[in-house]
Amino acid sequence: MTMSLVGPYLTTTNYKKPKQKKLTQAKLEALQTQWRKHNKDMRRKNMHSLQYDTFDDYLAYVRGTPKPRSQQKEFKTYTPDTLYTRKTPDIPSYSSKSSFAPCVKKEQLQYSGERRLVGIATMHKSNMVPVFADDDDKTGSKQATEIAKMRRG
Repeated sequence: MTMSLVGPYLTTTNYKKPKQKKLTQAKLEALQTQWRKHNKDMRRKNMHSLQYDTFDDYLAYVRGTPKPRSQQKEFKTYTPDTLYTRKTPDIPSYSSKSSFAPCVKKEQLQYSGERRLVGIATMHKSNMVPVFADDDDKTGSKQATEIAKMRRG
């Protein structure tokens, strides 16, 4: 067995953190513009709690050593100073004393025509057609047979 096969095992046993590189002036200026851009994006996305108040906090976040955020404010329920009441006069709704219109029973519909309705025929699918009795055809069978022939033809 050769030593070239042991390579990957050596990298996984390294438990030491790498030393952080010193920041140059150009890198600091670039990080400041990134910090401003980050804060602007968080305001735009309405995530105000994720903004960094100072550049040092943002720098610690970028370098992997973030400081714990300050404790959140204690929640207090809102109680208004005085309760608001609307000052409008009391106007009663209109009521008619002569009739009680909404509860009147609807009259039944009745056919009032001169021709006599014999029945209802189906011409095509759900197309309902009335069948009337004429002067020459008292039972209405003539019109009903015509509708049946049209349906099959």
